[in-house]
Amino acid sequence: MNGPALVVEGLAKRFAPDRPPAVEDLTFTLPRGATWGLLGGNGAGKTTTIAMLLGLLVPSAGRILALGHDMAKDRFAALARMNFSSPYIALPHRLSVRENLEVYAHLYNVPRMRRRIAELAEEMALTEFLDRPAGELSAGQKTRVALAKALLNRPELLLLDEPTASLDPDTADWVRGRLEAYRAESGAAILLASHNMAEVERLCAHVLMLKRGRVVDQGAPADLVRRYGRADLEQVFLAIARAA
Repeated sequence: MNGPALVVEGLAKRFAPDRPPAVEDLTFTLPRGATWGLLGGNGAGKTTTIAMLLGLLVPSAGRILALGHDMAKDRFAALARMNFSSPYIALPHRLSVRENLEVYAHLYNVPRMRRRIAELAEEMALTEFLDRPAGELSAGQKTRVALAKALLNRPELLLLDEPTASLDPDTADWVRGRLEAYRAESGAAILLASHNMAEVERLCAHVLMLKRGRVVDQGAPADLVRRYGRADLEQVFLAIARAA
């Protein structure tokens, strides 16, 4: 497919007239096949931005084109080719892992559903607890299930919120490798919100630094490190977060 994966123009969200905007004048273009980072401290506007990109919140201003579709007019056509993962959004606890994945596979009209679930269970090391209720899983197991759910429909645009939260270092490293492989083999674009700067440096070709709902800087992680004269991206993050 031609054209960028995501075009965001002048995006803004204000929840009340007497409150500062949660997001203001956000503009960027995410190329296909690229992984970009969306960074910022708590309250910077990351979650609000992702909610607007998913069509869960209506922007106060601006435009979103996802995979060539205007999210204000044709969001369902885009959503069928997108997916999202967050370890902070719980799946139904009483359903087994397999049943949860089947529900989402039906929603996305995934062909050869059982085969696809078996493939992902093998890739994400879920096979041994596929028939266990989701509510009985550890935090790390839930994170892996959430990622499997996000890959069910082989999305062309993948939005990730803290994809390795609660995972031990070895499993987190494996998941990052799987995400890199998925992007390389599928040509998908990934937008990643994370507080793990080492993860961002490994996965992201470009980052957007948000503060109080606005992009205050952006660039390749290595370029930002050089520009700020810091040792790594975490030190850049701290410098931006603590600046007046």
